[in-house]
Amino acid sequence: MTERSVPVSGVGAVRPDVIARGEAALADRRTVADVLGWARAQSPPRLVAEIVTQDEYTHDIVLPFDGSHFLAFDAT
Repeated sequence: MTERSVPVSGVGAVRPDVIARGEAALADRRTVADVLGWARAQSPPRLVAEIVTQDEYTHDIVLPFDGSHFLAFDAT
């Protein structure tokens, strides 16, 4: 099995330090379960804000990251 990392990129005017914090927070996460575990372990816990169905196989999972940014994960 190949180890993969979750790519983090900004949409719009996202400061590089916010992207770097996202990369650091998700560096060891490989699956949606890993990401949701990370979200529950935060203080306060990050709750799923929305699940957007793209088609029968693909969903976007949206989580708050900090006071003004969200993380969106494509799950297939």
